[in-house]
Amino acid sequence: MTMVRQTRQRSAVIEVLQTSRDHPDAAQVHTQVREKLPSVSLGTVYRTLDALVRDGVVMTIERTGQATRYDYKWADKHHHHAVCRACGAIFDVPAEALPHPPTAALPAGFQVTDSHLEFLGICARCAEKNSA
Repeated sequence: MTMVRQTRQRSAVIEVLQTSRDHPDAAQVHTQVREKLPSVSLGTVYRTLDALVRDGVVMTIERTGQATRYDYKWADKHHHHAVCRACGAIFDVPAEALPHPPTAALPAGFQVTDSHLEFLGICARCAEKNSA
């Protein structure tokens, strides 16, 4: 993990991600950061997000054909995601709500440093729309 120097832009991006519950993409982060730092560029936000991902502070959520979304990695709140295939909404799933993955199925000597599960399906709102 490389430590990147703490800048106003970095602090603002982290604050947006820490307070967001909808896993924003870079353009959405940029819009929110500009409320505090009007002169910040979209390029700066992208570079900052890339550095935060490299540092392990932020994770990406990638869907084919959609913009990459970002999620702050809380040290004390490990979680997974449920992704609606219809509307693209992403919901947090607390890790403690799930059984631990079976490490016996992993290759011999494999050392787990992090884990992330993704559940794909249809959210309640989209299911209700489709049944109406």
